[in-house]
Amino acid sequence: MIGYYIHHHGSGHLVRAQSIRAHLSAPVTALSTATVTGFDHVIRLAPDNRAESVTDPTAAGVLHWVPRGDDGLRDRMATIAEWIATARPDALVVDVSVEVALLARLHGVPVVAMALPGTRTDTAHQLVHRIAERILAAWPRELYEPPWLREHAHKTHYAGGISRFDGRVPTRAARADRPTVLVLGGAGGSTFTGAQVRACADRHRDYRWRTAGLDDWVDDPWSRLCAADVVVSHAGQGAVADIAAAAKPAIILPAPRPFDEQAATARALADAGLAVVVETWPELDEWPGLLARARELDTSRWRRWHTAGAAARAAAVIEEVTATTRFAA
Repeated sequence: MIGYYIHHHGSGHLVRAQSIRAHLSAPVTALSTATVTGFDHVIRLAPDNRAESVTDPTAAGVLHWVPRGDDGLRDRMATIAEWIATARPDALVVDVSVEVALLARLHGVPVVAMALPGTRTDTAHQLVHRIAERILAAWPRELYEPPWLREHAHKTHYAGGISRFDGRVPTRAARADRPTVLVLGGAGGSTFTGAQVRACADRHRDYRWRTAGLDDWVDDPWSRLCAADVVVSHAGQGAVADIAAAAKPAIILPAPRPFDEQAATARALADAGLAVVVETWPELDEWPGLLARARELDTSRWRRWHTAGAAARAAAVIEEVTATTRFAA
C-alpha cells in the first residue's frame, strides 16, 4: 500500500498525483482536503484553518503551518496517524506538506517528497529534504538545479515535467483565418483576468483570443492547446508541462507565489530559450511584438523539458522505495 498526500491549493498537485498513480502497480490511498478521484481509496482530511485566530503557525520558525489550538489541524493529523496504524503503508508520497512528511516519518514510514522550485532554504524545507527517503523534482536537472538541492543529489530524482497529456497525439484543428492566442488561467489563481484578455481581443483583431481557466474553467484543455498558435500562461509546473507536451510557442507570466516558485521556473524557461517571459501583464501596445517573438521560438526545444515518460519515471522512484519497506503484519 502506498499513501499519497495531495495538497489542496489549486489543481496542479492533484493532476500530477493522478498522472503518477496511473503508473503505480500497488494500491494507492489518497489523503487530501480536496475532492479527489482516480485512486483506490481516498481519506478526506479536515481543513487545517478552523481556528478563529492564528497563533504561532510556524512553531517559532521551524515548520510552515501548525497554528496553535486549531481543531482542524488536530483532526487531520489524527486521521493520518490512524490511517498509518491501520493501513501500514510502505511509503507516503507527500506533495506537499512538511508537517505531514514529518508525521509519517515519526511513524517509521519512508517519505518520498515532491520538491518545488524557488528558494527553499528555510528551516522547514531543510528538515523535510533531510528526512525524505527520496526527493522528486518535476523538471529537468540540466535546465534547473537549485543550489539547495545539491546536498541531496544522492537521493534527488529529476523526473522532468509531469503532464497529464504525455502520450496524447496532437489533434489537428481546422485552419483559422487568424492566428489563435490561448490564455491559460489556473485553479490556484491567476494574475490576469478575462477582462484583460477581452481588451486584447478588442485591440488586436489580427489574432483570435481564447481562454481556458479564467471565466471558463475547462477540465481538459488539450484540444484548445493543440489549436493555439501562441499560449499565454502562468508558470505553474502543470501548465508549463502541458505546454511542453503540446510543444507550443509560449509567453509566460510568473504569478507571485511563496518562495518565488513560479519566478524560478520562468527564469529557467527564459534561460533555455523555451519561452518568452514577462513579469507582468503587458500593455496593450506591447502584445504584437511579444506575440511575434513567441512565434519565432523553436518549439522543438520543449523536448528539453522531458515530459515524455516523466510520470512513469516518478512512479519508478516511488516503487523503488516501497520495495525496501515492509511492516510486519
